[in-house]
Amino acid sequence: MTLPAYETLKTEMVEPHVLVVTLNRPQAANAINTQMGLDYLDLWTRLTDAPGDVRCVVLTGSGEKIFCAGGDLKERNGMTREQWVHQHQIFERQYWALVDLYLPVIAAVNGHAYGGGFETVLSCDFAYAANTARFALPEVTLGIMPGTGGTQNLPRAIGERRAKEMIMTGKPISAQQAHEWGALNGVFEPSELLPKVLEIARTIAGNAPLSVRQIKKSVRFGMQMELKTAYRFEVEAYNHLVETEDRYEGVRAFNEKRKPVFKGR
Repeated sequence: MTLPAYETLKTEMVEPHVLVVTLNRPQAANAINTQMGLDYLDLWTRLTDAPGDVRCVVLTGSGEKIFCAGGDLKERNGMTREQWVHQHQIFERQYWALVDLYLPVIAAVNGHAYGGGFETVLSCDFAYAANTARFALPEVTLGIMPGTGGTQNLPRAIGERRAKEMIMTGKPISAQQAHEWGALNGVFEPSELLPKVLEIARTIAGNAPLSVRQIKKSVRFGMQMELKTAYRFEVEAYNHLVETEDRYEGVRAFNEKRKPVFKGR
């Protein structure tokens, strides 16, 4: 697919079905300003409407020390209440667009992820980080609180008590601790991070794309349901795959002892 040349994001199809998105404001610690919010919103909306060949997205940051410092406080300095609320509504819409995207999104956290940067990581399907990265939701030290999913996604990832401690103190934790607590799927040396994540993305992109989408839907919505209802929701998601070309191809390839060629149909 062809994407616009965004002002704050770099996009690159590194493989036939894997899109790498890089936060590209290194001079501002990749902080989220209004333009980045608009760029994010446009990107996630386009990928929802017409993903083309994209089957998996990897989200990372430019530079070696910081993934994303959160909201751009320099831009916010002096904002009126109306300006602040307007900007935050843009941020809310882009975060929800990311969460609603049916393609899998993997965070490759190359450095520190604070505030909205950490909330972005928590909004991805799963995440890996460089062992030098640190994570925090420090909004309480600025007179505000997390406002794009942090108070909901963090306790779901690491548990209520740990999340309340992190959010109420504003103190950071290391990548190793984030991994031990369940906020990360793995931790790598900085030079190994992107190659390792791309290997995982390649594996996902090589699987049946309709199956991957149905799995994401089943996990996300099923986790919000009473268990017996979630079981039925899973079966409905499963039944949508029975008559797909990819399901026939998968069974054929297994019996012919070859690698399946999935087409997303």
